[in-house]
Amino acid sequence: MGVNITSIKTSSNGVWQGDNPLDFAFPLLIVQTTLILVVSRFLAFLLKPLRQPKVIAEIVGGIILGPSALGRQQDYMHRLFPKWSTPILESVASIGLLFFLFLVGLELDLSSIRRSGKRAIFIAAAGISLPFTLGIGVAFLLRRTIEGADKVGVAQYIVFMGVALSITAFPVLARILAELKLLTTQVGETAMAAAAFNDVVAWILLALAVALAGSGTPGGPQKSPLISVWVLLSGVAFVAFMMLVIRPAMKWVARRCSPESDIVDEAYICLTLAGVMVSGFMTDFIGIHSIFGGFVFGLTIPKGEFAQRLIERIEDFISGLLLPLYFASSGLKTDVSQIRGGRAWGLLALVISTACAGKILGTFAVAMMCNISARESLTLGFLMNTKGLVELIVLNIGKEKKVLNDEVFAILVLMALFTTFITTPTVMAIYKPARGISGHRRLESIPDSAKDELRVLACVHGPGNIPSLINLIETTRSTTKSQLKLYIMHLVELTERSSSIMMVQRFRKNGFPFLKRFGQGGMHGRVAVGFQAYGQLGHVTVRTTTAISALSTMHEDICHVAESKRVPMILLPFHKQWRKMNGEDEVETVGHGWRAVNQRVLKDAPCSVAVLVDRGLGGSQQTPGPTATVAQRVCMIFFGGPDDREGLQLCGRMAEHPAAKVTVIRFVKKEETAADTVVVLKPSSTKSKENSYTFTTAQVNPQREKELDDEAMTGFQQRWEGMVDYKEKVANNIVESVMGIGRSGEYELIMIGKGRCPSNIVAEVVDRQAENPELGPIGDMLASSGKGILSSVVVIQQHDTAHVEETPVSKILVSQEV
Repeated sequence: MGVNITSIKTSSNGVWQGDNPLDFAFPLLIVQTTLILVVSRFLAFLLKPLRQPKVIAEIVGGIILGPSALGRQQDYMHRLFPKWSTPILESVASIGLLFFLFLVGLELDLSSIRRSGKRAIFIAAAGISLPFTLGIGVAFLLRRTIEGADKVGVAQYIVFMGVALSITAFPVLARILAELKLLTTQVGETAMAAAAFNDVVAWILLALAVALAGSGTPGGPQKSPLISVWVLLSGVAFVAFMMLVIRPAMKWVARRCSPESDIVDEAYICLTLAGVMVSGFMTDFIGIHSIFGGFVFGLTIPKGEFAQRLIERIEDFISGLLLPLYFASSGLKTDVSQIRGGRAWGLLALVISTACAGKILGTFAVAMMCNISARESLTLGFLMNTKGLVELIVLNIGKEKKVLNDEVFAILVLMALFTTFITTPTVMAIYKPARGISGHRRLESIPDSAKDELRVLACVHGPGNIPSLINLIETTRSTTKSQLKLYIMHLVELTERSSSIMMVQRFRKNGFPFLKRFGQGGMHGRVAVGFQAYGQLGHVTVRTTTAISALSTMHEDICHVAESKRVPMILLPFHKQWRKMNGEDEVETVGHGWRAVNQRVLKDAPCSVAVLVDRGLGGSQQTPGPTATVAQRVCMIFFGGPDDREGLQLCGRMAEHPAAKVTVIRFVKKEETAADTVVVLKPSSTKSKENSYTFTTAQVNPQREKELDDEAMTGFQQRWEGMVDYKEKVANNIVESVMGIGRSGEYELIMIGKGRCPSNIVAEVVDRQAENPELGPIGDMLASSGKGILSSVVVIQQHDTAHVEETPVSKILVSQEV
């Protein structure tokens, strides 16, 4: 029985008064939204190992909830997704879509298309024209084969089919490239520039398709063809008005809200959001879909701080809540059961193969003509074949305008799912950047002939890391003849937020493109400017690069760059940083996700690793000038083992610096008697790696390690005699001795080995409660909060494949035999 939607009430009186909440609009919307979010998030979790974009899970979730699967049960559909609720659900989802397209326009930098050169434009043109042409042939075939398809006008049908087959989803492509670590490669740059051009052309074609669709509906009266012309002319006038009038106005608003003007006026934010709604209404009023207005309005806003602020305000709510409703509603409208019989499945195979062949072959052929290698050209073809988000928008508009019937709609939705699904695994199989470059893996292995050149990969989270890192690195630049090659990697987290796409415009293959365009504006500019100023010093070569990754895979980028640049040491910032605020120590934490990045780098690094625990090593300066200070007093605490010996190598480079005063304190074991006990470490199955210190599982010969320690210390003393203070301390109370050095304030910097092969002295403290176990027992003591430690700390781990595997241990005391 039909339901009069005007009789539907918003909210119920509650079950105690006999009302069923599911018979009322708002409670039912809550249930539908919750169900869609739970199912789509669960599917996203299942598809995560396959590195599939979130939109795949959202569409599949809608298909499962819809008539293709669970919806076959009529009671379920009538109760949870009744027909009267569809306009309500789609209206709420359309608000999310309107603002999402505003975000896409906001993040799409038209100037990047001009800067990308002719190559990307040629590739994009081929990737549009060939599948569009093939789509015309498919459109004629479908009109003859599928019942009811020929009732739609030829022009509307051809344009919708051509757009559906030729489109590339710019937002989804950005996500896939980032997941595959290709975002800052040459292939990634070309793909993103071509996709941006493709996106602009697709929206123009979509506007044309909507205008043509408005000239008549199947079964209804045919309207004058002049209506389509008026719609198109009105659309052109709207775009011209937005670019010539609204764009300068938005530039003025952006300047008013810039950090320099120190104005954060909520009125401007609200005015801009209202502008999205008005723009959407205007294009709907003209006869083009409302999302076109939101997209164009997004293009009018300057790319900068104001745009970033807008994104931060709305993207989580839009992308996390409302947008999944739209794509799930697409799945709810997809009835796979409409594709029945060999003929229908054959048409599905034809549409998929035509879409893939047109996009991949067109892109591949032109890329080869542009002197791109065959492997990279094929990779570009598969990347440009990504559909997803924008494709679903086109298909939904086609169904809404009654250009596409249920069977064609289902075929094209499955085509979009398939082409997007195959992109990631195919590109992973085809495109594998070269790995395995040899080089010196640790400082200790560098021969004397190569010691005049030091390569260091220093990672930074933001401008706050610059002073301390420069101070530490400058200290290692021992003499005027020593050449320092410094590779700076700015670590940028890629989240599920759509504004991750904006990073594509900010970063390029070898550095920070915002420097030339925006000077020192923004965090990324300040990071690059700080290190470039330092690079003006003699004998220092600075190269900047960027890692844009999810925190779970950030370590892969760091390790790959370390391997490709043949650096013997990676320098990581600790996830905590101490700052003096009003005379008190304030601890800034960048997050435990970054701590996990450090832990994974320590485990997988192809070279030695140093972690800097900064307690004001760089002083108060935030952006250093062309001269850099150095740590005046440096202390190396030496217990023994490969990590301590690596620290001794770094300490030797500092000893030669005229402004650094280096002290080495070696802890030695007190004289043993027959009554003393020996500490023996045994692997423990009851301890967790998260809160216990871990040590190497390899067999260690204590006598041989002691010989190597003595040999390293003797050579160090002989080489730096008169330039380094050397002290020996008897280890009576190791905790108090080490903490006393840290609390004394006598040294700006303390260096310590991680201690994966612990000496008997260090073995005595392995049962301490660990706060930061990745730093080892001694490093953890000196990095702990609230213990009064004043010095900055560098914890060093030597690269050694024999000591990669680590395990928690327990301490056992064994009496000595006489």
